[in-house]
Amino acid sequence: MNQERIKKAVLVVDDDPKSLKLLAIKLTQEGYRVITASCGEDALEAIRLEKPGLVLLDIMMPQMDGIDTLKRIKSLKPDIPVAMVTAVWDDDEGKRAFEAGAYEYITKPIDMEYLKMAVLIKLLPGE
Repeated sequence: MNQERIKKAVLVVDDDPKSLKLLAIKLTQEGYRVITASCGEDALEAIRLEKPGLVLLDIMMPQMDGIDTLKRIKSLKPDIPVAMVTAVWDDDEGKRAFEAGAYEYITKPIDMEYLKMAVLIKLLPGE
């Protein structure tokens, strides 16, 4: 297991418990330390307590959606890379996500090989 990976925490935010668990399991198997949150407020609290190396953030969530959560993450910790995750590709939503500071826009069902590369690129030593 890569020691650099195990030191890096990935915060996964999704209101769907099954998606949250699946991503947590897959990323843990890849050697990442995973923090989970089921809503935007919990994600912000997790970021305040422990700065993750990366955030995977669902767009469609109740109360505070992913775009609003992204904006708040970027105002709190602008250097944390955030990848948006969505069930439906929407050009306008994608544009809003990138304008708000997302580095990636990933559609569900998630291609795990693509996700691994998207995470690894941002968590390489020196990033």
